[in-house]
Amino acid sequence: MEVRKAFTSATRTVSSTSLRERLSSLHSLTTTPLKPVANLHAHIEFVPSKIPRKRRLQTLAVAIWSTTIVWCITVFLILCSFPPLWPLLAAYMIWVLYIDKSPEHGGRLSPWFRSMSFWRYFADYYPASFLKTCELPPDRPYVFGYHPHGIIGMGAICTFATESTGFSEAFPGIIPHLLTLASNFRMPFYRDIILAMGICSVSKQSCSNILKKGPGNSITIVVGGAAESLSAHPGTADLTLRKRLGFIKVAIQHGADLVPVFSFGENDIFQQMPNEKGTTLYNLQKKFQNAFGFTLPLFHGRGLLNYNLGLMPYRKRIVAVIGHPIHVVQCDKPTLEEITRVQQKYIDELMWIWNTYKDEFARTRRRELSIIE
Repeated sequence: MEVRKAFTSATRTVSSTSLRERLSSLHSLTTTPLKPVANLHAHIEFVPSKIPRKRRLQTLAVAIWSTTIVWCITVFLILCSFPPLWPLLAAYMIWVLYIDKSPEHGGRLSPWFRSMSFWRYFADYYPASFLKTCELPPDRPYVFGYHPHGIIGMGAICTFATESTGFSEAFPGIIPHLLTLASNFRMPFYRDIILAMGICSVSKQSCSNILKKGPGNSITIVVGGAAESLSAHPGTADLTLRKRLGFIKVAIQHGADLVPVFSFGENDIFQQMPNEKGTTLYNLQKKFQNAFGFTLPLFHGRGLLNYNLGLMPYRKRIVAVIGHPIHVVQCDKPTLEEITRVQQKYIDELMWIWNTYKDEFARTRRRELSIIE
């Protein structure tokens, strides 16, 4: 009985001591108030109040273009809220979905629209430019292969969809057509903007229709596509190319010279969440791609008023090096052996670009160029 009393007394003593310690720790917490806003402010690098007007305009141009799809759809929905406009909107959508074939026939390229000062601010934001390694005579059609895809392919837009970097001045007589998914041309108003930029559908029929127009016409295909966007991490150049034979076959069928283009810095303008092969995230992204034809990389960049949190690209230099053309002999039905032979020449030229300019434009690379698929 005495042992039980002693045990109970000891337990009560320990419990009391422990309780006092816990209360004192809680008291220390209450005397140091939490400051979530201050902590958040400490981790986000906000834009200074004094920024040159030119840089503000550059940021604004990129912000507008990055949200173009959103505000085009928003404007369309707002217009739909006015019943008197329904007949016009219905006629417009019928024209878009069933009548207008411009995306398959070279678009509606507008030199004036491509040369707007807006695009100059857009390109100077990174800044984006291209390097010309040789002359490209306008006496033949061309197929430009753009690498890497990156998250969005901003360098491809600057070089081949606008005159912000001076493409037409550097290559007179060559008409550029950047190609994209056909689904982009079903979005109201947005489709009309990209058509004015000379952007067309990446379908086989579209490629054929443009190249059939003869000498000087060209198409630019971002070869890696959605699969390569999942490998777009800063400091890397992992290309999806080995299985991409379609654009080479199209070039041979139309006697168009192949021109490899490597864009240094394209993978550096966004940060992507870790998604190595075998991870759950990677598997989900591949399933989404197989189901819808495109994928959704989970990425982040900077914001409009800060430097490290948002969906705008970082200010990282982009330099698209336009390589030497690979001449092909026209053949309506090229064999797999011929396509593979031309592909190897194409890869060799792409590797030459990388090995020649990597120390100048990719000094912060984490590893060398690699063809993963």
